[in-house]
Amino acid sequence: MSRQKINRIGTIAPVVMSLLAFGLVLLAVATGWDKDMKDEGAAAHIFQLLVALQIPFILAFLVTADWRRFRPILVILSIQVAALALAFGPVAYFRL
Repeated sequence: MSRQKINRIGTIAPVVMSLLAFGLVLLAVATGWDKDMKDEGAAAHIFQLLVALQIPFILAFLVTADWRRFRPILVILSIQVAALALAFGPVAYFRL
């Protein structure tokens, strides 16, 4: 696999995973999924996996990035951080 393809996957995958985590939280809140459980349920574990599994993709992006062009790297990292903040927003709002 080429360096450029790894970089593209490392760019897109964390954002997609954050959006999936965001959708999962909204789905869990809207449907009451795992609400009556004493401990964390499946929704919480899936959310945690979606967030934690972003780390290797972000590291792959950083390793394969063209560091001579610093500004595009910062833009992509900003988008990834914003997507992660979007995923954690409902968690903080609904105190899950």
